[in-house]
Amino acid sequence: MPQSIQDLVNQLHLLPHPEGGYYRETYRSDLSHLPPNALGIEEERNISTAIYFLLTGGNFSAFHRIKQDELWHHYMGDAIAVHTISPEGEYQKLLLGKDLAKGELPQHLVKGGTWFASESLGEYSLAGCTVAPGFDFADFELPPQEELLDLFPQHCSEIERLTRE
Repeated sequence: MPQSIQDLVNQLHLLPHPEGGYYRETYRSDLSHLPPNALGIEEERNISTAIYFLLTGGNFSAFHRIKQDELWHHYMGDAIAVHTISPEGEYQKLLLGKDLAKGELPQHLVKGGTWFASESLGEYSLAGCTVAPGFDFADFELPPQEELLDLFPQHCSEIERLTRE
């Protein structure tokens, strides 16, 4: 067990993530495919990618979305609340962790196109995220708070708490 959060950041060579927290890509498949983009133009994407993702207490990963499915895995530390809003506006709070009796699960899937945010429910949480087809920042959307509030006013408390202006 690391002696501090900074030890964990150093030992795993983590970097600050644009949506909050720390990360490091640990896997990018050598295989790729050519899915069409929104304009119907084929763009090469790796089959799968994986990262370490560290959230610290009092910090959060702001609401964002990607086009791909993202499978979350809990590794160590406290549980993580993963907040999702489907394209249809349905809100759900998923608990990622190891305490099954508290409703936590060690894996959760966030479907592509779903808005999601996350927060550690304690001092720190280390997770892994596997994305398929592989993650590319070209597919990453981090909207301003106002945009999400216009889309989903019924979820204003979650959106205001888990976005940055």
